Amino acid sequence: MENMDMQGERLARMIRQLRGAFTLVIIAILAFVISGLYGDKAEKTFGSLGSVSRMPVNPPEPATDPGEIFWKAPDLSIVKDLALKRQIEYGKELVVHTSRYLGPKGIVKHAGNGMNCQNCHLEAGTKIFGNNYSAVASTYPKFRARSGMNEDIYKRVNDCFERSLNGTGMDTLSREMQAIKAYITFLGTDVAKGEKPNGAGLKDLAYLDRAADPEKGKLVFDSKCITCHMADGGGQPTPDGLEYLYPPLWGPRSYNDGAGLYRLSNFARYAKYNMPQGTVHTNPVLTDEEAWDVAAYVNSQPRPHLDVPKDWPDISKKPVDHPFGPYADAFSETQHKYGPYKPIAEQARTITLNTKK
Repeated sequence: MENMDMQGERLARMIRQLRGAFTLVIIAILAFVISGLYGDKAEKTFGSLGSVSRMPVNPPEPATDPGEIFWKAPDLSIVKDLALKRQIEYGKELVVHTSRYLGPKGIVKHAGNGMNCQNCHLEAGTKIFGNNYSAVASTYPKFRARSGMNEDIYKRVNDCFERSLNGTGMDTLSREMQAIKAYITFLGTDVAKGEKPNGAGLKDLAYLDRAADPEKGKLVFDSKCITCHMADGGGQPTPDGLEYLYPPLWGPRSYNDGAGLYRLSNFARYAKYNMPQGTVHTNPVLTDEEAWDVAAYVNSQPRPHLDVPKDWPDISKKPVDHPFGPYADAFSETQHKYGPYKPIAEQARTITLNTKK
């Protein structure tokens, strides 16, 4: 009898053990199923099922496109030399309020047309794809086909004064030139020599399959640009008349026909990713066609002429949209100015390839 009781007790213990093991198996199966259905959210949703450890059934894949990293202007607080810091601050002031110091009524010199450097180089030359200065210090001195010579930062700055500001260049040793150079150099602090950071200059824009159309561009201008730049393209000066809140796009106070913006590709890229005011490159307002057409309209309006017979000494290096001949190809000035550009670009590419053979 006693043996029977012991046997019965052992049997009961075995049943309890089997029941416990069975329960663990059920828990493990449930954990596996829930993991498959809900992944890493399972534990947050249902809590921990016992002490069963597991690996995610479908672990999340690493992000393949975490987002582009763009250049960012350095913080002036990194400059510890007080004299250099003041020079950089003055340089920025000159970029933002150029005309107050160097405009028609400038307190330093009468050198420009009333526009500010910032009218073309947005946010004091720091806006991403807003014609910023991020790559200037890292890429200059450099050879430029337009002049056919090596240029330094001083030459580049004076080009802007003579073309975009339709004025006269500055003495390279002047306080103002040295301050502008210091500011531009500071903005390139974190850019390695020879490098061009992401977001520098202007963002690329595809050519149209047709010529840019000034008449269509006028419709774009009237609907999206006229509020700031006015019907006559004359812009809006500040109340004291010393500079422009919104710059003139044509007329006697605008950039001359030797400026970079007089090329349609530059104007179209600038407008596409920056205009109307407040637009950013990730969320443009204008379509590609609108950008090209409004560029055609603006650059078909009257503006100052700059006689630059020494530009492009090697005519084969002229950009496809350079509006003035002579050219190394047989395309007309009209097509070079308004397009279509693809045939010009394709022929130039063919000539280059044949030359290398």
